[in-house]
Amino acid sequence: MLEFIKSPEDVFAVKLTGTITGKDLDSILDKFEDMVVKPGKIHFFVETKGIEGLELSALPHHFSRSFPLFSKLDRFGRVAVVADQAWMRVLTRFESALLPFVSYRVFAPEERKEALDFAFGKEFVTA
Repeated sequence: MLEFIKSPEDVFAVKLTGTITGKDLDSILDKFEDMVVKPGKIHFFVETKGIEGLELSALPHHFSRSFPLFSKLDRFGRVAVVADQAWMRVLTRFESALLPFVSYRVFAPEERKEALDFAFGKEFVTA
């Protein structure tokens, strides 16, 4: 299930739970395409909870739609990912290594407030 989270105009904020469907991926790309036509950096807040899988039949369509967006990677600013599953945090850290020019941080669920502050551009102090 997909839920867009209220956020500043320059922040793409989303929560994903359960199985990620092709419809979810299309909605994500639709919103991102709307944001990328505006100037400036785009920051991200992604929260995952109980991810059970991905609708594999949607991947070819998703890849064909998202491939042209790779030319926009220089527009990525801060990326905050909150994940309740260890495998998702590990996968996200691997992804962040592939994007060294992006300010990318991974958070546990209890750090959600700090993640939102980071994505939204607010300073915070960690304990």
